[in-house]
Amino acid sequence: MLTLAASVCLRATTPARNDAAAFPDIVDHFKYGSIGAEASSGLPYWIWKVLPEVCEDALPTRPGSGYERIGFLDDGAGHGRPIGTSFRPGDGDLVGLNCATCHVGTLRETVDAPRRVIVGMPANQMDLQGYGRFLTACAQSPAFETGRLIDSIRRANPEFGFFQRLAYRLFVVRAARNGILERAKENAWFDDRPPFGPGRVDTFNPYKVLLRLPLDTTVGTVDLPSIWNQRPRQGLWLHWDGNNDRVEERNKSAAIGAGATPASLDLPSMRRIEHWLLDFPAPAYPEARLDRSRAAAGRSVYASACASCHDIGAAGIGQVTPIEEIGTDRGRLDSFTPALATAMNTIGKGRPWQFARFRKTGGYANMPLDGLWLRAPYLHNGSVPDLRALLFPEERPTTFIRAYDVYDWDRVGFVSQGAAAEREGVRFDTTQRGNANTGHTYGVTLPSSDKLALLEYLKTL
Repeated sequence: MLTLAASVCLRATTPARNDAAAFPDIVDHFKYGSIGAEASSGLPYWIWKVLPEVCEDALPTRPGSGYERIGFLDDGAGHGRPIGTSFRPGDGDLVGLNCATCHVGTLRETVDAPRRVIVGMPANQMDLQGYGRFLTACAQSPAFETGRLIDSIRRANPEFGFFQRLAYRLFVVRAARNGILERAKENAWFDDRPPFGPGRVDTFNPYKVLLRLPLDTTVGTVDLPSIWNQRPRQGLWLHWDGNNDRVEERNKSAAIGAGATPASLDLPSMRRIEHWLLDFPAPAYPEARLDRSRAAAGRSVYASACASCHDIGAAGIGQVTPIEEIGTDRGRLDSFTPALATAMNTIGKGRPWQFARFRKTGGYANMPLDGLWLRAPYLHNGSVPDLRALLFPEERPTTFIRAYDVYDWDRVGFVSQGAAAEREGVRFDTTQRGNANTGHTYGVTLPSSDKLALLEYLKTL
């Protein structure tokens, strides 16, 4: 995005003394370290820093200030940027995205309780599409003007010196704007589909643009997944449709989806994160909120109704259930075409890690259920707000609220109705393409007492 001259002029401009592309502590590294996305899709730090002030009107109307209104989280670590953003000093001092953008979420035990930041759970607040739309709207706005940007930067950083200002005036601002608008052209397919909303992403339609395949109108939007306990997932068919069985390939494809390229991937950084995630555990459901007696009764219900597909070591775990049987929305399945599977296996050509395991399937994969209580909403497209509604299909709402992080301990999911949820969250409509809440009716004919016992047991996974 930046010329060599720009990068030379900018190297003295760093956001914080303790910032870097990597961190000694693995959790900090996961939250703030680089996976290599900055060079191809990053923005100069100080432009990125002031955009919410310069283009405040382009931010979503959600709670918080600045990037919080898009769903970025701040844990007070003092890096001058939120969780899920990486910084690579030198060569432009660029900010990009990393693994934590999609895999750190929040929870409040009650409406008045403090917000907990939970590493490894789906990023239930993050609106990735909203971030792209904000940058585009800002770059298209008269507010994205060199003098105004520099004035905002100088207020935020009085040490922003003469040579930095000169570089920004001559080419950095123009290069940043052009880079954003070029990415917006690649994302024009957004406009032909329902919005993602927070906590969701269309993973593979962007690859059709990257690989220059014919565009279609399929909707492949799915919920962001959890990423703990990766060791048992080695060899299982992964992604929602089971299109790959290599954890390492899945991770690289996700990093490329976050803005890296095959050439820019920071492989040592990614290997470090991959190794840590092999045995990184899911958080346990609060013991004080469990009915252990009822959960014990639910264990036998689970063994007969669920375990054959969802227990590690079971015959069906990580295998694909045909769409005709599972009956869930087929949009994500149809979006990953045979031509795309073939093209995905050309990524990394000539490199030791070239993709080789992508395939087209006919359904959705049976996932392990570890940390299930934190993975709401449910089904691959996040169309069922809580586990109770999954087991009682007549209670599945047509519309509900996502991105409200107060937990519903009775229904096992996040509160999805009511005035408070409507003020802070985003409405989800199951009648839109790709959002259907049908299917996965396993166990629904059980007696209510068995389903309630099963619901209690599912909290313990």
